[in-house]
Amino acid sequence: MRLLTASLLACCALLGGAVAAPRADATGVTCSVTDLPVTGPTGGAAVVQGQLCVPSGSTPASVQLLVHGGTYNRAYWDLPVEGYSYQKDMARNGFATFAVDRLGAGASTHPPSVPMLIGAEARSLHEVISHLRAGHVGGTSFAKVVIVGHSVGSGIVAAEAATYHDVDGVILSGMTHMPAVPVLVVSAALGLTPVFVDSQLAHLGTDPLWFTTRPGARKPLFYSDNADPAVIAADEATKDEVSVPGMGTVAVFGIVLPTTYGIDVPVFQAVGSQDVLFCGLLALRDCSSAASLCAGEAAYYRPEAQLQTYVLPGAGHSLGLHRNAAEYYAASRTWLSAKGF
Repeated sequence: MRLLTASLLACCALLGGAVAAPRADATGVTCSVTDLPVTGPTGGAAVVQGQLCVPSGSTPASVQLLVHGGTYNRAYWDLPVEGYSYQKDMARNGFATFAVDRLGAGASTHPPSVPMLIGAEARSLHEVISHLRAGHVGGTSFAKVVIVGHSVGSGIVAAEAATYHDVDGVILSGMTHMPAVPVLVVSAALGLTPVFVDSQLAHLGTDPLWFTTRPGARKPLFYSDNADPAVIAADEATKDEVSVPGMGTVAVFGIVLPTTYGIDVPVFQAVGSQDVLFCGLLALRDCSSAASLCAGEAAYYRPEAQLQTYVLPGAGHSLGLHRNAAEYYAASRTWLSAKGF
């Protein structure tokens, strides 16, 4: 009870691989792509590709490692629609970010689905963090690393931070510890399909347990009415695959079980108020305000996490892709600045 009380009180303050040539945009942001060697799920060699974005002319001492969710890739953090890039927003405001394609997504190595379990994913991120600190990304040895997840990526981030204790801060988005199980079951049954039968991604040639969303399924799963159709279309166009066995281990060991209790650095947790997958009556989680979210989530964190929560009004599961996403970006920046990142 003492630990729970302390956690609730903390909530009161709510709020070295291959490198592509850097490119600067007209708004003072420079981005570059890097391939990093990591260990694959069965112990062999693998590659994780990521995009580093920094303010043009300077590189901060801290970096955010951005980890996308299931059926996404790093495009979630830099969608090709003006105003919907977490990475560019951060860089314009003085922050560095490195958005990776998780193993099995985007330009990273695509292993078999079965061994793509949460432990393998957490290990690969741990190795990426080592690269960031060693100066293998952009030539800067980052002094501080904040790991940031979305959805399934948040479950993996929680496992990484609780296992390796190698980061200075954690941001979890699109996740609570009480998912709406009935909604998830129906969504999986009606909204997902094997990649090998999907017209958009079948060319990947991956095995039958790599799944993606059916055409048109992303809107009801990931969005509220507060979303631009052009954004949803861009999301559909950049969708990716997810390992079904891996997603299952993340759901249990990264989200439902109190893995986050092992995190001993500051945590910022953000959701959309209309997230049908993790909020509402069927999720037994009240996301109507930061205070109600914090009250429900505090028991899953130790006092050292100094849990702070944020709810983006009117947003669905992919809160970074809604019309008012700039408010979520700003809230994240406020927390980062307050914690010295």
